[in-house]
Amino acid sequence: MKFKGRIWKFGDNIDTDAIIPARYLSTSDPEILATHCMEDADPDFVKKISRDDIIVAGENFGCGSSREHAPIAIKAAGISCVIAESFARIFYRNAFNMGLPIFESGDLWTMISDGQEIEVDSDEGTIMVVNSMAGPVRINPIPPFMQELIRAGGLMNYISKKET
Repeated sequence: MKFKGRIWKFGDNIDTDAIIPARYLSTSDPEILATHCMEDADPDFVKKISRDDIIVAGENFGCGSSREHAPIAIKAAGISCVIAESFARIFYRNAFNMGLPIFESGDLWTMISDGQEIEVDSDEGTIMVVNSMAGPVRINPIPPFMQELIRAGGLMNYISKKET
């Protein structure tokens, strides 16, 4: 899998309330959730992003409650993937279940700024900062089964395809 997009940088401990505030949890409609993605972290986030942009964050991204709405909102907003130093365990699993590609990298966050463009090659396990002299940044590989979940668009789609 390859992803290329402009990055939006966030810090440590971005919780699920910052990703999709609880006041919007009365719906599970991805299009509605997308309009409020990252609203409490950056009120203008959805106005600034473009399809295929990438979120890069510090440690413990997705901490807080176990709501599946968080990865749904990110994916529906058009973010192609999320790269963080680390993810909260429940968000990590929910992201794959919803078909949102996520990657761990301890090095990238300190090397980049908002608006830079990066290329992610999950097969090679690398990230390149476009127009930078820096070499590739390594990312932790995604296990093959979880890659299948992403390619299928999430766990439910994966199961549906297996049953047919």
